[in-house]
Amino acid sequence: MRRLIVGILFGAALSCSAADKKVVFVAGRPSHGPGEHEHRNGCLLLSSCLGNVPGVTSVVYSNGWPQDPNAFDDAATIVIYSDGGGGHPALQGDHLKQLEPLMAKGVGLACIHYATEPTIEKGQQEFLQWIGGAFEINWSVNPTWTANFKELPKHPATRGVKPFAIKDEWYFHLRFPEGMKGVTPLLSAVPDQSTTSRADGSHEGNPAMREAVKRGDPQTVSWAFERADGGRGFGFTGAHYNKNWDEENFRKLVLNAIVWTAKVEVPAEGIQCQVSAEDLVKNLDDKEPRKKK
Repeated sequence: MRRLIVGILFGAALSCSAADKKVVFVAGRPSHGPGEHEHRNGCLLLSSCLGNVPGVTSVVYSNGWPQDPNAFDDAATIVIYSDGGGGHPALQGDHLKQLEPLMAKGVGLACIHYATEPTIEKGQQEFLQWIGGAFEINWSVNPTWTANFKELPKHPATRGVKPFAIKDEWYFHLRFPEGMKGVTPLLSAVPDQSTTSRADGSHEGNPAMREAVKRGDPQTVSWAFERADGGRGFGFTGAHYNKNWDEENFRKLVLNAIVWTAKVEVPAEGIQCQVSAEDLVKNLDDKEPRKKK
């Protein structure tokens, strides 16, 4: 499969300066059916939106981990939108070792949807240290439900973001550091009882999750993380469905958080970006429709 590298700079290419903060997007390989897990389209859309932000440049690497050994040179933050688990691009080969020195010097890291799931055996400890949270098999759960985000905390990532509700495959009952140290929940909602009805082994969560839902405990589905070393992390469990990028508040929170992890000042009203119907579909993967079971 042909590897596509797309660089989108702000304004004319020649106007970029050495002081610009570089955002590197890693878009995973195609997966799921049409309109789902559209990693390439999502990264290109977000990268295009960042074209409105002065002092930032962005580049998108498609179809998994960059083959270019210099891909992360001068990166201010790295955004991974991909499948996770054992197929997570950051868990292959020595990729965690590649990230280690970057994280140590304060480079940001953001993970979107399935990319928030490493494995317990490999990657979970690093993810807890680097982005402050992770989906954990047999602990977390990944149902599709309408999350109603009625209140938002005061944080640079929530600037200009209004309360909203949207249906997505929102993961919850996630694994966080003890005492939520360094973690700021950005999006939290109370799941309905339907979210506990799955019965497919590792994705059904556990009794603690079901009790939390029964009690009506708000569940964090997106968060910001400030590392002890000064680096910043961001986790966002939504974006299973490509169409959700059309929701302004959904999109704005992700864009705000990305530039925040790059240590760029988020505008008072958040990052403004208009997305057309054409923008939502122009870079979709060529996929066969999924067969109904």
